[in-house]
Amino acid sequence: MEKIELAEEIYKASHLTGTFRLRSGKQSDHYFDKYLFESNPRLLAAIADKLAPLVPPGTEVLAGLEMGGIPVATALSLKTGIPAAFVRKKAKEYGTCKLAEGIEIAGKNVCIIEDVVTTGGQILLSAEDLKQHGANVQAVVSVIEREAAGRANLEQAGLAFYSLLTMDELLAAVK
Repeated sequence: MEKIELAEEIYKASHLTGTFRLRSGKQSDHYFDKYLFESNPRLLAAIADKLAPLVPPGTEVLAGLEMGGIPVATALSLKTGIPAAFVRKKAKEYGTCKLAEGIEIAGKNVCIIEDVVTTGGQILLSAEDLKQHGANVQAVVSVIEREAAGRANLEQAGLAFYSLLTMDELLAAVK
């Protein structure tokens, strides 16, 4: 699937109309539900095909962030053969008390995987948590770059950032 066709398919699958309350508390007559493209196996496979070349050479672990980054990291792991870890926002307080489930991250070159990047705030927090657990985190790969502020914040923190689509590209695909 070509990139422009994939953008159109992602938009068609995820764009909803109706009445929605946004995280900010405002009302909107449209909503972008990212979980609709993440739960579609055909789209997720096509996304993994396009994301695979963006994963930096030398990456040893794909770290999918809770919750949206996990299906993307899983699909990308299947495509690339690179093991995945599933990163919680906070280490669980029982059992193994792990921050990252799956493959060991300590001493490994870890690439964070996310679905949509807006400000990058949670990515920055998770990157620091991963580093405190011994990971070498230098890059982030996402499906959609919603706002330029996310890129600026990640790059200012020393993280390379690669995205498949910007929100503008996504919207242009359906016009």
